[in-house]
Amino acid sequence: MNIFTNPKGKVVLFIDEIHRFNKLQQDALLPYVEKGSIILIGATTENPYFEVNKALVSRSTVFKFNELKKEDIKNIIEYAIKNKERGLGNYNLNIEEGVVDFLANIASGDVRTALNSLELAVLTTDMDENGVINITKDVIRNSVQSKKSVYDKMDDAHYDTISAFIKSMRGSDAQATVHYLARMIEGGEDPMFIARRIVICAAEDVGLANPKALVIANAAMQAVHQIGMPESRIILSEAAIYVAKSRKSNSAYLAIDEAISDVKNIDVGVVPMHIRNAPVEEMKKDGYHVGYKYPHDYEGGYVDQEYLPVEIKDKKYYTPKDWEVM
Repeated sequence: MNIFTNPKGKVVLFIDEIHRFNKLQQDALLPYVEKGSIILIGATTENPYFEVNKALVSRSTVFKFNELKKEDIKNIIEYAIKNKERGLGNYNLNIEEGVVDFLANIASGDVRTALNSLELAVLTTDMDENGVINITKDVIRNSVQSKKSVYDKMDDAHYDTISAFIKSMRGSDAQATVHYLARMIEGGEDPMFIARRIVICAAEDVGLANPKALVIANAAMQAVHQIGMPESRIILSEAAIYVAKSRKSNSAYLAIDEAISDVKNIDVGVVPMHIRNAPVEEMKKDGYHVGYKYPHDYEGGYVDQEYLPVEIKDKKYYTPKDWEVM
């Protein structure tokens, strides 16, 4: 936290990682921000709409800093290699062709990863007989160990990636489905969390167009629970691809949501007397169960009778797709 005074005499308060302040600490800043006695500048690597009090956010201007593009990172790396005051320009370096591209790729938008990897490679590599430090891709690989993950299960990438994963399955794109699945697996996501999302997609988006998808997705979730990683990656891939490639219908999803909306918002009446339960004979005297037609007594196991309350007897919740499997 840093405190400055601007030319107009107002206090400028800069708080780095403001999301680390708890709710009470953030609330304490609010009166001073509202009065204008301080100019608050907060920096955070988290989504401020989730991690900073809504009252503070609503009184602030939010600036989002996007990840750097590959070309931007390459330019910074090349500048660092040449700069003698703040970079590596004082070292006698021989940078193998393709190393800068490789560093830009493993950085995944974070230039610090690239610069730290390059610096570590230079500092830990011995000079050759000519006094030259040779930086190759293998040297960089040993310094960085692994490509920076583009998925962090604690920040926006978590929600963005799982959203992309679900939408890819819904959109029947198996290639994108597997790609986002790989991001989550490499990012350390809970495999059961992924499995549950596949089960939900099988019910919500595949639905009655291929009811078998729900069976497969649920079996996959059980198998993931029993097997664990790393083998569960195969189970998740199989189930996710199956759901992605299945025909889609959201008729069951729409039907239950509309029915729930009616139950919550309109007069849906009472259960018709003829389909009410009558566990004792005396209840039939009051009309319970009277007039009920037992479908199995009729040809085909079906008989036309009213099941909905009279107030909504013409309501249609379920509208099947032509391609549903029933």
